[in-house]
Amino acid sequence: MVSRRGQRWALVAVFLGCLPGLTARSASAQSSIGFNGGASIDPTQVYAGVAWESSDIGGRFHIRPGIDGGFGDGMRLGTINLDLVVKFPLGQSGWTLVQGGGPVITVSKFTGELAEAPREIHAGGSYLFGFAHDNGFFTEFRVGGGSYVPQLKIGVGWAVEIK
Repeated sequence: MVSRRGQRWALVAVFLGCLPGLTARSASAQSSIGFNGGASIDPTQVYAGVAWESSDIGGRFHIRPGIDGGFGDGMRLGTINLDLVVKFPLGQSGWTLVQGGGPVITVSKFTGELAEAPREIHAGGSYLFGFAHDNGFFTEFRVGGGSYVPQLKIGVGWAVEIK
């Protein structure tokens, strides 16, 4: 059973998921697909995922929904992130500071002795901080809060522009 708070987060998630379709886009701005992987703490896992990032939706803001799967610490964990990010170019270096965050929905399934336990759905939130290079390479640190939301995720990845 999803709590009242979880239902509110789910409603926010649906709203943010629909927002890119409601915004006007510049013809020159490009969206991208990013592939990432790394490790998380509490639960201690490795993860891999994918995210779509919108073209700018006003100034430096972008919508970045993503999904990843974590494995280890006696469970499998699916995480859906619905992030609003803002980017700050760092001079002429080709690097950009990326900050943002948003609601998180997790689906957990225990393995091992607790494998008979049902899947559980939880909601929380996260804040991300990282750096991205013009060539597509990026790194991020994500701090989360909520039931079964990883407390810290450290990852790297590569983004490819969609033309």
